[in-house]
Amino acid sequence: MTHDATETKWRDAEGQIIDEEDRGLVYDIRTLVDRRKALGLFGGIAATSLLAACSASPTPTASASPSATATTTPTATPEATATSGPLTEVPDETGGPFPGDGSNGVNVLDDSGVVRRDIRSSFGSSTTTAPGVPLTINLTVREAATGNAMAGAAVYLWHCNRDGDYSLYSSGVENENYLRGVQEADSTGTVSFTSIFPGAYAGRWPHIHFEVYSDVATAVASGPIVKTSQIALPKEACDAVYATSGYEQSVRNMNSTSLASDNVFGEDGGIHQIASMSGSASAGYTAALTIGV
Repeated sequence: MTHDATETKWRDAEGQIIDEEDRGLVYDIRTLVDRRKALGLFGGIAATSLLAACSASPTPTASASPSATATTTPTATPEATATSGPLTEVPDETGGPFPGDGSNGVNVLDDSGVVRRDIRSSFGSSTTTAPGVPLTINLTVREAATGNAMAGAAVYLWHCNRDGDYSLYSSGVENENYLRGVQEADSTGTVSFTSIFPGAYAGRWPHIHFEVYSDVATAVASGPIVKTSQIALPKEACDAVYATSGYEQSVRNMNSTSLASDNVFGEDGGIHQIASMSGSASAGYTAALTIGV
């Protein structure tokens, strides 16, 4: 194929003019380049490079090798994030009338066996187990001013049973001490308790009580309390649990209150005390909350 530059026509080997639509990619590119040159938009170097690219034999595009892929900075772990700065201090709340810490009658903290993870059963003279939907409670304690984990701190935790009764105090369970226990915080400031989902009783949103001490020795000696507060349980989980057998009276009690009207959480809707939940009513739930002290 030859290009007659004088007549600006294309001819085949026998001298016959080739129709424009049959002249192919090179003709199209040359025409484009010539037009852009005329407009002064393309320099000679750009035109030469474009033609060279069109004339060269195509080569397969190589796939990026693993070593050529972009790297990303690993996402910070929850522990690293939590220690990156200060956090809001959890509100101080009442321990209520059934603390079992010696401030209102009976003191369970000086009893042998109170330091434990599984608080479903009574210990000592009774071994009664409180029935209910399984609940794991993970509470992470951090210094509000710095965000640092309070490793070695102690948490005393207690709550009512599925009927809304508190061991050591309520009628029929005065001789039980289940759903109470003390745990030492690990290196991340976390304590974990194995328990059951508490019921809802009249006048209160479903909740869990806790006290923070500087260490276990101080807790079992009923020493100075660093923080007293409560954990609020989310409505969705409560509704699911209270639809199961054994929690029937909680449905009525739950319907008669709200976080906004609760005499503990009502001031701010429990915004700093609502636990995050995972699991189900059939398999059991895990409640988790990080608190600033």
